[in-house]
Amino acid sequence: MAFLLPSVSFASVKEYDLKNGLRVLIIEDTKSPLATFQIWYRVGSRNEPLGKTGISHLLEHMMFKGTSKYASKEFSNIIQRNGGIDNAFTTRDYTMYFQTLASDRIDISLDLESDRISNLLLEPVEVVNERNVVMEERRMRYEDNPRNLLFEEVVAASFKAHSYRWPVIGWMADIESIEREDLHDYYRKFYSPDNAFIVVSGDVVADELIVKIRGKFEAIPSAIHGIQSGLNNRSISDIKKNITEEPLAVAEKRIYLTKDAELPYLLMAYHVPNFPHEDSYALEVLAALLSDGKSSRLYKNVVREKGLASSVFSDYLGFYKSPFLFFIGATAAIKKDISDVETEILKEIENIKTEPPSEREVQKVKNQIEASFIFAQDANYSRALYAGMFEMMGGWRLMDKYLEGIRMVTPADVQAAAKKYLNDVKTVGILIPAKKTKEEAGHAN
Repeated sequence: MAFLLPSVSFASVKEYDLKNGLRVLIIEDTKSPLATFQIWYRVGSRNEPLGKTGISHLLEHMMFKGTSKYASKEFSNIIQRNGGIDNAFTTRDYTMYFQTLASDRIDISLDLESDRISNLLLEPVEVVNERNVVMEERRMRYEDNPRNLLFEEVVAASFKAHSYRWPVIGWMADIESIEREDLHDYYRKFYSPDNAFIVVSGDVVADELIVKIRGKFEAIPSAIHGIQSGLNNRSISDIKKNITEEPLAVAEKRIYLTKDAELPYLLMAYHVPNFPHEDSYALEVLAALLSDGKSSRLYKNVVREKGLASSVFSDYLGFYKSPFLFFIGATAAIKKDISDVETEILKEIENIKTEPPSEREVQKVKNQIEASFIFAQDANYSRALYAGMFEMMGGWRLMDKYLEGIRMVTPADVQAAAKKYLNDVKTVGILIPAKKTKEEAGHAN
C-alpha cells in the first residue's frame, strides 16, 4: 500500500520582479528567529570560453576579496561578528552565495550583496594569490584523488561538444592563464541583476523585506555589465543560449587510469535527459532501486551475495540545464576482479530490462525519494536551496511537478527507462591500482 507524505506547501512563498530584472522569492517561516539569504547567478562552468575553464569558480573566490567599500575578507568577518555563517559554491550551471543570520540582521546581507554585485575590485595581487589557492585546490581534489580524477576523465570523455565536458574547477593550464582582465570582463558580462535572483527563507515579513530589497538592488542597472564589457547591447538571455548542443553518442568509450590506489574502481556513465523530461522521474526511481540501501538490487547481488564489491552506487544527475549523465560505480572487494564486478552490474541491469521490478519494490523506492525530498527542506537554508534549484530549472513551482512525477512512476516506466538509456553507448572508466598490472587487476581485454 502506498505511503504518501503530505505535499510540500508553498503558500508562504511570495515572488517579486524588480524593474531591473532581478527576481526575488521570499519564504516566510516563523519557527525560529533565523533567516537565510541567497543570491543565485545564472552562470557556471558551462558558460566559460575555451581556454579559460575554471573562471566561474575563481570569480566566486574573488567575490570575497574586497570592493571599494569593504576590504578583502571583511565580508565574511562581518557575517561572523554578527553570529552568522556564509559561503558560496559554483556548479556547471550557476553560482550561489548565501548567509544565514539572526532574522533581525538580514539587512547586513542586503548591504553586502548589493555592494559586491557591482563594485568588486579584483585587485591584481589578490587575483594572483587566489589563483594559486585554486590551483592547489585542484591538485588536492583531483590530481591527488584517483577517484575524483577518474570521474573528471569519464565526464570529459562522455561529452565531445557540450561545455559540460570540462570540470567546474577548470583545467590546470587554463586556471594558470586567467588574468585580472579576464575576471573583470566575465564579472561584467554575467553578474547583472537580470541574470540573478534572490531567495530568502526564514523569520521575515515578505512585504516589509521586499521594500528593503528594492531599496538596495533596484537602482543597479541591468544593462551596465553588458555595455561596459562591449557586448553590443546583447541581452544576458542571448548570451546564455550560446551553448553547443551535444550530438548523439554512437559508441562506447573506455578509459583506464593507473594511479596509487588500494582497490580497483569502476565508473560507468550513460547519457540521459534532464528534469523535467518525462523520463526523468523513472530514471530517478531506477537509480534508487539499483543502489539506495542494503536491500537495493546492486548492493544485494554484487556486494552481499556475490561478494565482488565492497561498495556500489548509482546516481541519476538530472538537475542540470542540459542533459547530463546517469552514473553507476563500484569498488572491487579485496582480491576480486573489477571486470567481474562490471559483468554482474550489467547482468542486473539486463534483469530489469527483461522483467520489470515489482509494484511493491517501486513503491518502496518512491516513498523513500519523497520522504528524503520533503525532510531535506526542514531548515531555512535547504528550503531556500531547493526553491533556488528549481527556479534555475525553470521555476520554483516545478517542485510540485517533481513530486507528482515521482508518484506516477510505474514498474513498466522503470523498465522502459533502463531499456532506453542504460545501453552499450556509454563511457566506462576503470581505476587500476599502480602496484598491479592490467592483467592482475582483471582488466585484460
